[in-house]
Amino acid sequence: MTITQMTEETIHKETSCMDDRDPDSILPEQALARIIDTIVAITTTESIPIRDALGRVLATNINAAINVPTGRNAAMDGYAVNAEDLPTAGLATLQRIGASFAGKPFDGALQRGQCVRIMTGAMMPDGSDTVVIQEHTSATGDNIRIGRDTNPGANVRQAGEDIAIGDLVLEKGLRLTPADIGLLASLGCAEVAVTHKLKVAFFSTGDELRSIGDALDAGMIYDSNRYTLHGMLSRLGVDIIDMGVVKDDPTLLEAAFKEAATVDVLITSGGVSVGEADYVKETLIKQGQVNFWKVAIKPGRPLTFGKLDATYFFGLPGNPVSVMVTFYQFVQPALRKLAGENKTLDLMVKVPCSSRLKKRTGRVEYQRGVLEQDATGRMVVRKTGAQGSGILRSMADANCFIVLPIDNDGVSPGDMVDVQPFHGIV
Repeated sequence: MTITQMTEETIHKETSCMDDRDPDSILPEQALARIIDTIVAITTTESIPIRDALGRVLATNINAAINVPTGRNAAMDGYAVNAEDLPTAGLATLQRIGASFAGKPFDGALQRGQCVRIMTGAMMPDGSDTVVIQEHTSATGDNIRIGRDTNPGANVRQAGEDIAIGDLVLEKGLRLTPADIGLLASLGCAEVAVTHKLKVAFFSTGDELRSIGDALDAGMIYDSNRYTLHGMLSRLGVDIIDMGVVKDDPTLLEAAFKEAATVDVLITSGGVSVGEADYVKETLIKQGQVNFWKVAIKPGRPLTFGKLDATYFFGLPGNPVSVMVTFYQFVQPALRKLAGENKTLDLMVKVPCSSRLKKRTGRVEYQRGVLEQDATGRMVVRKTGAQGSGILRSMADANCFIVLPIDNDGVSPGDMVDVQPFHGIV
């Protein structure tokens, strides 16, 4: 149909990106479910030193081969005693016969009426079962007086109190944190099995895009999407392949798709809407398969998910904020599952909103916000300012998404809203 053949009535029936309801769009929860159901986690693994394992995904369960602590030790500085020597009234005087230090235990055993000076972390001498803290004693030479304010067994860490032999310590599918690395070290693990790094390629499409350092002619813009994608992917510890900018040309797009056929995931930005020069979707149809290509969200409705043989494909919109929203809501959970991670969903909290938010029904909106404490110490959220999909400043100033449901028609100050903090996802 040509423009001259269209009636005014027909024009107004055509769905555009300005409309909030689109019959071809699927709900965001449906889109995420389709993605997660389609993704099959990789099974190839490698063994690496634990110092190199931060941010990698654990490929096997870790069970303790030793007790932590390995033996009974003191939780406080003081004197190791036998509980039977603790007085029930008044004071008791014990004879100090030596000292026990961390890494240099007392060589001997206590008899009744004796005690050993002991430091935090030092092994408990044979014959002792209680530590009287230093502040609850007085000393005259080797005579140590103690009172009745210490309970039997106090201030002692038992062998295996933290971790016992055979305990499941870390579960397969965990993305390792600094605390996890320390825990592995405490168990004497020098190496750990992790899943192989994913290979993720990406490129931007658009004749108007220029790389940093190039001169900007009239109508040209610098490509920011490849830099935000590189940063977001770097946080996930994948092997990154930046394929640059591909012009709006079907032949060049087909060649780029074929070049990326060996990677685990291919991500593009731009070229997935309904413009005359948007060829990504039709190229995917030629070379692979499309699962869906529109999601009822704002920003980011033109989102394509599919496959190119064994390569998973995400076609993200071209606007910078839309790229980041769709990446965090859909691509990142997919990459987590593909890498074998058992955590794919992130924290959502409900707090009062101190801003007035405009919204029309028909799409789930991810507005950018700042989660903070008000003057009373209560957590509240406010918007960052203008929320246009091309205003990348709205993401830079934000620390959370304000998630407004599909049927929400606006927010007044004081209304409760769902908030997704960036901590843990960004």
